[in-house]
Amino acid sequence: MQTQRTLISSGSSFEAEIGYSRAVVQGDWVFVSGTTGFDYASMTIAEGLPEQTEQCLKNIEAALQQAGASLQDVVRVTYVLPKGDEFPQCWPILRRYFGDIRPAAMMISAGLADPRMRIEIEVTALKRA
Repeated sequence: MQTQRTLISSGSSFEAEIGYSRAVVQGDWVFVSGTTGFDYASMTIAEGLPEQTEQCLKNIEAALQQAGASLQDVVRVTYVLPKGDEFPQCWPILRRYFGDIRPAAMMISAGLADPRMRIEIEVTALKRA
């Protein structure tokens, strides 16, 4: 028996230009694409890393909500930062969102698609019954 596959969009122009979905729901699993600090309504991005981190998580939260899930369902998170030594600036925000959830996590230092981007976050969630 195959489970239904649902594609979630944030309305970001990047999704159409590149050819991906903000999230894919497959059964009880939700796979949220790498999400940056762009405010998709205005297609603007804040300069500061903490502000971008906050916006990333708001974007992820919105995608999860569209998928019928929440941050409470996140089981895995990956952080990508061009400058790994800046990661501690994110910790207070990450603790606020994930401190009680405590998903499995990984941080990678790598270049991102746009030099204005200072963080990208990807999550996997398992919807609870």
